[in-house]
Amino acid sequence: MNTALLFSGQGSQYVGMVKDLYESSNLAKDIIDSADAILGYSLSEICFNGPIETLKETRYTQPAIFLHSTVLFELLKDKLDFQAVSGHSVGEYAALYAAGVLRFKDALKLVSYRANLMFNAGEEMPGTMFAIINLDDAKVIEICERITKNANGEVAVAANFNSPGQVVISGSQNLLRENVNEFKQAGSRVIAKELIVSGAFHSPLMQSAKNELEQAIHSINFNDAKVPVYSNVSAKPLTDANQIKNALIMQLTSPVLWTQSLLNMKEDGFSKFIELGPGSVLQGLVKRTLTEVENLGFDKFIELSRD
Repeated sequence: MNTALLFSGQGSQYVGMVKDLYESSNLAKDIIDSADAILGYSLSEICFNGPIETLKETRYTQPAIFLHSTVLFELLKDKLDFQAVSGHSVGEYAALYAAGVLRFKDALKLVSYRANLMFNAGEEMPGTMFAIINLDDAKVIEICERITKNANGEVAVAANFNSPGQVVISGSQNLLRENVNEFKQAGSRVIAKELIVSGAFHSPLMQSAKNELEQAIHSINFNDAKVPVYSNVSAKPLTDANQIKNALIMQLTSPVLWTQSLLNMKEDGFSKFIELGPGSVLQGLVKRTLTEVENLGFDKFIELSRD
């Protein structure tokens, strides 16, 4: 049975995350303490105690999710037999760490820098995101194209293809809010829910962040992957360091092709999927996308003794 590790994305955070890992494992404590030292502030304090308003800020959320996921990986790696990895948006950095592409320190610094760039881009170019549920992917794309036709440069794009019938759109704040009914009226059961985010992630409004992140990525050593990494931007497995680097740069302004990544993994012979990170969002997406696969996850320390 081929196994793929999946790493959680933004939106899975919760107050108290990694606290039980810190209190139950010396290895976890050492990793979390080292993260605080690398970042120069107490990320652990924000993870453990919040408040949620602070933890939900992109600049803290992304490093927190990366830390939670990588601590779990370190605690479990000797028991895990896996042949591929993938991560949803920021989760791709934890996937690259697990695949041996990036060192922990480099990956954490990149995630923190990325998070700050995305936060700042959102301040400069106000944007938002909506989850569109129960509408075909093609219809979502068509409506995005229609409402941007005469929008004077404002943006609306499909940003996350999460599972069949669940697409997240991203773009200019006013344009999306003024036209959200276009999506709701496209089907009898369509739900459109605005997400609590600080910008229009995975859209052209992240271009300024992408330009600066590109320079940072090129300054860091990337190794070839020890196992294939299914890339967000292509949904295909990559092992070459330069290809991975280019895909990571493109990721900020490109849609996350999560549905296609899962389908491609299944087609390539993967039948067991293990989510590492806070919450169980990716397990839900696997359940809605694939059939006849094993689907589980690890979040809390108490779960680590499970077979």
